[in-house]
Amino acid sequence: MLAAVFVRTVGRLGFLVVASVMLLSACAVAPGMRMNEHPNLPVAEGGGREPSDALAVPISDINLALIQEMRKEAAARSVADGSMLFSAPEPYTLGVGDVLSITVWDHPELAAAQGAQSQPQMRPADAPAGFIIDQTGSISFPYAGVLHAAGLRPDELQANLARRLARVYQNPQITIRIASFRSRKVYVDGEVHTPGVQPINDIPMTLYEAITRAGGFTPAADQSRMVLTRKHVRYQVDLPELLDRGLDPSRIVLKDGDLLRVTPRDENGVFVMGELTRPVTAVPQSTGKLTLSDALSQAGSVNATTANASQMYVIRGDGERTPRVYHLDGSSPVSMVLANQFELQPKDIVYVDSTGLARFSRVLSQLLPLVNAGLTGAVVAK
Repeated sequence: MLAAVFVRTVGRLGFLVVASVMLLSACAVAPGMRMNEHPNLPVAEGGGREPSDALAVPISDINLALIQEMRKEAAARSVADGSMLFSAPEPYTLGVGDVLSITVWDHPELAAAQGAQSQPQMRPADAPAGFIIDQTGSISFPYAGVLHAAGLRPDELQANLARRLARVYQNPQITIRIASFRSRKVYVDGEVHTPGVQPINDIPMTLYEAITRAGGFTPAADQSRMVLTRKHVRYQVDLPELLDRGLDPSRIVLKDGDLLRVTPRDENGVFVMGELTRPVTAVPQSTGKLTLSDALSQAGSVNATTANASQMYVIRGDGERTPRVYHLDGSSPVSMVLANQFELQPKDIVYVDSTGLARFSRVLSQLLPLVNAGLTGAVVAK
């Protein structure tokens, strides 16, 4: 009796296995299916398949020609953004809120007009003693009246004031200096030691100057994907790429109202998943560079037992352009040279497929508990 039960149960097991295989083969997309074998995902060139309107995702093999083409495109974008920001430093011009210290030599009675600071230690927000350029861009000076100052260089304002005072004083000698720069500022945010507002003074506010005043980069900074926002237009600044191209980043002069953001490296990570020892989010280096081999190394390399090294994929899509899939046959040691040169982009997905035996083993691991439970129940029932 038990033998008959066992035979019937084994027969059920065979039926379940066959049914499972047929079910998997009937699925449109089975987990772990090779991308270049899917009918709706055509290979990029010479595949002989008609692309689907819904899933027309091209697959390109990673080779030396592809790597060189992608490098040229990335370098062109970086240099284009950086070149648009290049400009020559301009002399500082006065603006609303600046505080001026004006000295008329041999006439100490005019010094009282600047006011005296009653407290030896001022609060950071307090303006020092001097003449503040008001909202109309003007100052008022004794015996000279109201003078327009905004938009002028200090030497131009000095000449205008001397002409006014010449009506009262003979050949007045005047010195004007800026006691506090408060009219123009830039904002530095992100991975710098002291983010915040940086006032623009008579020293040109270059890219290097802004980062230096903000305390320099933190260890988590991604120097290749700094974002400069100017008048609602965003420019990406790749500092290592500019240096590699022999372009001087100090030629990038920041202007009033600019926002410079230094992005963190973990914000530009790459998702590494599939048959790996330790699936992770791979983080680029401080230079922003992250190659396919770097990402696999951070994931602990491929799983030697279950991974199909010939089926490595990089899935790329930014939501605006058509997604792209890049394939690498990692079974050859030579392909690792290509992996070490293929640069990844933020939010890329690196996927390593499994072998057919591994997929079949996982199906059996799900079916066997059901079969064992059925066999046990049949034996108990008999």
